[in-house]
Amino acid sequence: MAFFAAARQGRRDDAELGTGVWRRAHDRFRRGLDRYHQILEGVDDDDVYNELASLANELAQLLPRVRAVCVAAQAQSPSDGLDIPGALLQVHRSLSRAGNAVATTAEAAAMARLDGERWGIASAGLENVRRRAEVVAEDVVEAERLLSGAS
Repeated sequence: MAFFAAARQGRRDDAELGTGVWRRAHDRFRRGLDRYHQILEGVDDDDVYNELASLANELAQLLPRVRAVCVAAQAQSPSDGLDIPGALLQVHRSLSRAGNAVATTAEAAAMARLDGERWGIASAGLENVRRRAEVVAEDVVEAERLLSGAS
């Protein structure tokens, strides 16, 4: 059953996001978010886990916003290749930064997990994860702002 659901989702993604840069930007963000959630599985300390899970929830709430920006960008400037539509270059740049930032946040969470084993909730790594999650949110807000200004 999961195979058919994935196939339907893939067709829906193709229809809404295309197969070009907007789809890639969305998928990059989603993969980084998935990686962050995978890292949570290895956290032993409950306090560290709760803090990282709270940040995971905040990041997950950004995915529908990223998707909305990518769908709107595809509707405004369709892309089926690797060329970034010039009118929305800055939107793509912000989405790319958000995707990279969520991946970096996942890396910071992995380090915080290891640091948390020694220091627990007092780990300095948790503050690093918080700061990186803020950067992700700022990039998504910037992409939304730029897209609304380009309309």
